[in-house]
Amino acid sequence: MERVREQLGVVRPVGWLILGIGVGASYLAILAQWRELAVIAAACLILILLAAPFLLGRTNVDVDLRLEPERVAAGESVAAGVVVKNVASGRLIPTTLEVPVGSSVHRYGIASLAAGAQHEESFTIRTEHRGVIEVGPAITRRGDPIGIFSRDVVWTPLREVLVRPPMVPLESLGAGLLRDLEGVSTDALSHSDLAFHALREYVPGDDLRHIHWRSSAKVMASTGESSLLVRQYLDTRRSHAAIVVDDVESAWADPDDFECAMSVAASIAVRAILDEFEVSFVCGQTASTGNDGHLALDAVCRAEHGTTGIVAAARLATQVAQDCSLLFLLGGPGTEFTDMLRGAAAFGPEVRRYAVLIDPSTASRVTETAGLPVLHLADKDDLGGLLRWSLT
Repeated sequence: MERVREQLGVVRPVGWLILGIGVGASYLAILAQWRELAVIAAACLILILLAAPFLLGRTNVDVDLRLEPERVAAGESVAAGVVVKNVASGRLIPTTLEVPVGSSVHRYGIASLAAGAQHEESFTIRTEHRGVIEVGPAITRRGDPIGIFSRDVVWTPLREVLVRPPMVPLESLGAGLLRDLEGVSTDALSHSDLAFHALREYVPGDDLRHIHWRSSAKVMASTGESSLLVRQYLDTRRSHAAIVVDDVESAWADPDDFECAMSVAASIAVRAILDEFEVSFVCGQTASTGNDGHLALDAVCRAEHGTTGIVAAARLATQVAQDCSLLFLLGGPGTEFTDMLRGAAAFGPEVRRYAVLIDPSTASRVTETAGLPVLHLADKDDLGGLLRWSLT
């Protein structure tokens, strides 16, 4: 059955139409003795017979689809190219190569190639908005000019160009909470932690438990002076920032507001990665977590409108980011503030929580409601100033 389906797959819709007309005309011509219908039936049969030889021969090529780079910011371009090499022992019969790019299709005529010869085509993919542009798969089509038959062969997998939203530079988000007994060492000196740093002289008020008696004895033996040395440590910190965005379309008065939220989320994610945070991003059913910046930004590129809502998304974030220490809830003019509070309440009291309401119709400012700091953001360029004010 699979073999039959494959064989019938070479007949294109035009071919089925011509075949149907031919069969119908033949039946009516025999039934009504109508000569003109017999001519139509004969013409359809001749077209099919003339188109069949175009399927003869095999296409044995190696196709390399190139994209550079595969991750870009909105407005940038991607240099793309496709190289077709004839790997058969004989000459390649001319064929057509198709490369879908988003909603469009790039078509190239591949001339006859000698064994080992190759043909290269280059094109540019322009990006305007955040999202994912699907490229490929590259397909060769061997068939007749009318489109009655076509044997299609897929040569490359589906590739993606991830278009990131515009981002704004931000200052450090802060050190976060002490989370991991084997966390990331910082430059902050501490009197008691796990990462040993150095010894220093004892000063009144130091914890006697941190005196290094062996080193102190060696110093006193060599110098003859009474001197105590205490251990000095580095704080070990592992912070985890979670970013949750309301995906419900009605929460956003304008599509640009949702795109602004994606820019804000990406900007916070990049800053958190630079601060050596782990980052989790949740928008609807799109979620990612880890300390690789590509994970969060790729998830931002894939985020779309849905029906999950910020409350359910926040609850999902508690599972994705179980050790969260810093939370940002992003909503629009239509997001109910009670939902913001419910989303924030899903996290423990030790988590620093912030609501970001994106509304271009109001002035950028920082308020606090029910103990939740609220950043009212009219423009994404104001994000740095609002965070600097609220995180201090």
